[in-house]
Amino acid sequence: MDAKAPRAPRAHIASITPITPITPIASMGSMGSMGSMGSNRRPASARAHPALGRLLLGAAASFAAAAAGALAPVAPAAAYAAEAPPRAMPSTAVPAPPPTPGAGPGDQLTVIVREAGGGADGTFELRCHPQGGSHPKAQDACSWLDRRTTWGKDPFAPVPPGTVCTMQYGGPATAHVTGTWAGRRVDARFDRGNGCEIARWDALVPVLPDLRP
Repeated sequence: MDAKAPRAPRAHIASITPITPITPIASMGSMGSMGSMGSNRRPASARAHPALGRLLLGAAASFAAAAAGALAPVAPAAAYAAEAPPRAMPSTAVPAPPPTPGAGPGDQLTVIVREAGGGADGTFELRCHPQGGSHPKAQDACSWLDRRTTWGKDPFAPVPPGTVCTMQYGGPATAHVTGTWAGRRVDARFDRGNGCEIARWDALVPVLPDLRP
C-alpha cells in the first residue's frame, strides 16, 4: 500500500469583528498643554451659569413688580379720594368787633309813632354822624344810641321769649323803627301792652317819645 501523506488539520477561522480605529493618544506634551489650559480657563457651561442666573433673577423681579402693580387697589383708592369731601380746615380768624357807630355810612333811622297823643305822633327821620333829620331830639337820640351800642347788645332787641311780664297796660301807643344802625339793619316794633313792653319802650327814650306819667 502506498502510504498517503497526512492531511493538514483544518483551521477554524473565527469571524473577525471590525476594529474601530483608535485615535492616537496625544503626546505627553500635548496633554500637559491641555492640562494647563484647563487650569486657566473655566468651561463654557460654568461661565454661562452666572450670567443666566442674573438674567433669570432680573426677569423674576420684573414679573413680581408687574404682578404687584396689577393687584394694587388703585381704582378704589382713587374713587374714594374723588368722592371724599374736602376736609375742613380749622379757622384761626379772630371774630371782628361790632361796627363802631359812625365808622361807616348809613346810620339813619325812620321812627313812626301812632296813638301816642300830645303831638308825639308822626314819621320822623333820624340821622347820626353827622346829626340831622326831622327827629325833634336828634342830638339826644344819637348820643343815647351811641352809649347803648356795645358788644353783644342790641338796643332794638325784642323781649326775650318766655319772659314773665306784669299785666300792666300803658296805653294804645305803638312805634315802628326801621333803617340802619352801626352797620346793621333795624326793623323793630314797640307797644305798651304789658310791663315788659312798657319798660322796653321807656328804655328807648329819647328815640321814642317819653310817655311816662
